[in-house]
Amino acid sequence: MNSQTYAQKTKLLNPIDDDFLKKMAEDILFCQEVIRTILEDDTLIVLESHTQHTIKNLQGRSVILDILCKSGTGRIINVEVQKGNGIDHQKRVRYHASCITANITDTGSKFQDIPDLCIIYISKLDFFREGKTVYHIDRIIRETGTIVENGLQEIYVNAANKDGSNTSKLMTVFAESNAYDDELFPVTSKRKRYFKEDEKGVAEMCAIMDEIREEGKLEGRLEGKEEMRLEMAENLLNMGFSISKIIQATGLPPKTVQAIADKLHQFTE
Repeated sequence: MNSQTYAQKTKLLNPIDDDFLKKMAEDILFCQEVIRTILEDDTLIVLESHTQHTIKNLQGRSVILDILCKSGTGRIINVEVQKGNGIDHQKRVRYHASCITANITDTGSKFQDIPDLCIIYISKLDFFREGKTVYHIDRIIRETGTIVENGLQEIYVNAANKDGSNTSKLMTVFAESNAYDDELFPVTSKRKRYFKEDEKGVAEMCAIMDEIREEGKLEGRLEGKEEMRLEMAENLLNMGFSISKIIQATGLPPKTVQAIADKLHQFTE
């Protein structure tokens, strides 16, 4: 894809798109403006901000976080943006919360010292279909209706519903190409305009899109190799090889091979 094609495609992107958000979020003041708006807290300070932050899970699925921030009070804030609607959004949030909590908690920490975590999940569509721009999910004692806290806050925001709130107006800037609001969201509007209209900004976006495209090719090759190893393990199990030898031959984790064996009802050793 040539630079002219990239430039044309860039003009169609918005903050709700992963590639565009990655560049927008390099500015800590952008992250702070977004979080302040959604949490309705003009005093909130973002001390640290990381975009595309990877949390490795050696025993399961790793995650790449869109934006991970630390506030002045020590609270960790994860902002995720999801344009599509083909996944289980709530379980994604649940999994992210568990990975982040495990990652930010020091060994030997007491449970009361686990940092508070807020996940802000922005989507283009209203998958709850309740007609609201913002949904705050609370933990409630079913028998009494009492709200109980455990340090995790879940906030779902969408760009589908227009209710006139500042958060709704921010979502319009996020999702619509020609939408800006320099008065309410000066940082967001300035950065969005820079990457969509400024020659240098468009060039930066083209470079990051090319980088992401190359990374995608590599990930595709790696996924292909992984599929080959899984297929090999299944074939070897069907041939009667032991789990230990299959682990040695494929390099797959023992629990992965065992799961395949269980599925095939193979229990040889």
